[in-house]
Amino acid sequence: MLNFLIGPVVGAVIGYFTNDIAIRMLFKPHHAKYILGVHVPFTPGIIPKEKNRISGAIGKAVSENLMNREVLEKSLLSDEMIEKIGSAFDEFVATQSANEETIEQFAGHYLSEEDLSTMRRNVTDGIVKMLTDKLQDSRLGDNIAHMATEHALEKTRNSLAGRLGAEVIVQALAQPIEKVLAKHINDILKNNSGQMVKGLVKEESAKLMNMSMSSLASGHDEQVAQIKSGLLNAYRVIITEHLPRILQDIDISGIIEQRINDMDMNEAEAIILDVMKKELRAIVWFGALLGSIMGTVTSLF
Repeated sequence: MLNFLIGPVVGAVIGYFTNDIAIRMLFKPHHAKYILGVHVPFTPGIIPKEKNRISGAIGKAVSENLMNREVLEKSLLSDEMIEKIGSAFDEFVATQSANEETIEQFAGHYLSEEDLSTMRRNVTDGIVKMLTDKLQDSRLGDNIAHMATEHALEKTRNSLAGRLGAEVIVQALAQPIEKVLAKHINDILKNNSGQMVKGLVKEESAKLMNMSMSSLASGHDEQVAQIKSGLLNAYRVIITEHLPRILQDIDISGIIEQRINDMDMNEAEAIILDVMKKELRAIVWFGALLGSIMGTVTSLF
């Protein structure tokens, strides 16, 4: 009986320790070893020795199979993801509906005072320039002059002077007066529209920034729905039209490869063992089982 048991026990011990040593040799030693200038075989371990090749293969595999355009589009444009974004927007609106902070106070949580002032100034200057250019390039002066002369003719026509024939005189003077009036109005707009518009925009901008978040979010269901729809459409456009360029610019393969190459082997070993601890331990015990079976077969013959 003792002779029969020795074979399986010795086989199990040999199988256990050989598999355990083989797994350890995947990671260690981290560097090549030399004895009297002679390179010790199997040093460094397989993973440290092939680290560059492994990092390149992992980076390529991830970028081509896990983080490619098709996989990301399928995930990012799935009904579940769109619903999550919509729900997050609804939750934000619901939260702000009870928020009594002003818009400026709310923005202050995310922007410094300097950034907030710069943003306000840039927005104001942009709106002022746009409106000023529109006023100066439009026929606003001509339209105002025309409406003024038409109004004067209408007043004259319905007055006692009009019934006495003054309408004919006013009608004759209307066209030259309208041209002179239009020229003066256009000059006034050209020279003063910037200042007038800037004052109005600053005043309205101040009113807007002093509005509470609750007043902005509540009572505007139609506008909120339009903003939500526009946000989701913009998200879809970004993913479908700009995702390939974004992936190309990011270079996922290169980032992963560089990150693995920069990783210390102790760190890499800890990560791999943490992920595959159960599987590697199973391999060790499987070696013991195979050794035990081989020892049993040997004992029988």
